[in-house]
Amino acid sequence: MGLGGGLVTFFLCLLFFAAPSASSTNLLPIIPFDEGYAPLFGDNNLVIHRDGKTVHLSLDERTGSGFVSHDLYLHGYFSASIKLPADYTAGVVVAFYMSNGDMFQNNHDEIDFEFLGNIRGKDWRIQTNVYGNGSTSIGREERYGLWFDPAEDFHQYSILWTDSQIIFYVDNVPIREIKRTESMGGDFPSKPMTLYATIWDASDWATNGGKYRVNYKYAPYVAEFSDLVLHGCAVDPIEHEAKCDNAQTSKAVPTGVTPAQRIKMENFRKKHMTYSYCYDKVRYKVPPTECLINPQEAERLRKFDPVTFGGGRRRHGKRHYRSRGSQAEEAAAF
Repeated sequence: MGLGGGLVTFFLCLLFFAAPSASSTNLLPIIPFDEGYAPLFGDNNLVIHRDGKTVHLSLDERTGSGFVSHDLYLHGYFSASIKLPADYTAGVVVAFYMSNGDMFQNNHDEIDFEFLGNIRGKDWRIQTNVYGNGSTSIGREERYGLWFDPAEDFHQYSILWTDSQIIFYVDNVPIREIKRTESMGGDFPSKPMTLYATIWDASDWATNGGKYRVNYKYAPYVAEFSDLVLHGCAVDPIEHEAKCDNAQTSKAVPTGVTPAQRIKMENFRKKHMTYSYCYDKVRYKVPPTECLINPQEAERLRKFDPVTFGGGRRRHGKRHYRSRGSQAEEAAAF
């Protein structure tokens, strides 16, 4: 059975899905690291805790580190509780993301959570991004602050990916919803992907466009991952056959943003979103076709950054936004 048959299997699985409460996703099974993942790079910089369910990834002068899921997945719910490095973290990027860049080098898909470090006294920032079919010329980044210090304790970061939408969650609060539209065409991720987690040196762009770099005096930088959830339709890498075998627990998987969650999402975006590609008039004179412009959101961002979101003249050079690229490129950098 080919990929089309796998899609049919996946859609049958959706019949079991029901809209959950905000906390019901905690009912999904947490898997031991070895059951779902394998080391990607970093040698001794990846350490599995004695319980087998917690993993430490570290960055030092020698290398970063990362892990990767055993299976490819076509849609699903993917989650991890993450505790980020503390103190001076400029130039450091921790990533929790999906990609198929190793299989489709010229037309890959990506769904990204990226955590961007900062100088002492400044908070970590989150960047989300989506690519489909190699559409890297159109960055779909958004950036946010958080209502907590992500280096003090573990917090849950989750991705829901279906054939029609992508939702990013922080502690079960949706912070971004991307709906598949006809205008996006192949730019919506649609091919099987694997899940990755990495920590690496992104000094060239991560903090103020590369102004502040990693300072290895504060190394090692350690990111901790636990509560690993891989709940999706696994895909055979040869036959591209989707195997949706999680129906017994699928009632805990979200099917979308509930009305109560939408209120929380709108409040989060109003208070914490600092960048959205849809409103960036420096990069896009005309917003990409899938963008739905919210006048209140546009005005708030314009006041926050009148150059980027108001179309004025930039005095200090362009701000850089980018993603970490494929895991192969990432691993090769060390």
